[in-house]
Amino acid sequence: MPDMSAHLALTQLVPFAAEELDKNKVTPGVLGFVVFAVLALAVWQLMKSMNRHMGKVSFEEAPDPDATPQSPAAEAAAPGK
Repeated sequence: MPDMSAHLALTQLVPFAAEELDKNKVTPGVLGFVVFAVLALAVWQLMKSMNRHMGKVSFEEAPDPDATPQSPAAEAAAPGK
């Protein structure tokens, strides 16, 4: 029955904590700023790395064989020639 005692402890302690907190004075604090700053730096590093890797990619698309008629039947069917 360890689950039941944990549940009882939480239901008895949460109302006391809710009475003590002033919702107008609660701030994220230094820890919240540090976590936000670390996440921002990580995203910045990931974007720099992605740009560097995308710059190394050399992709040339092969021409579409259907776009240029090279068969004699296709040239004969063209009314402009």
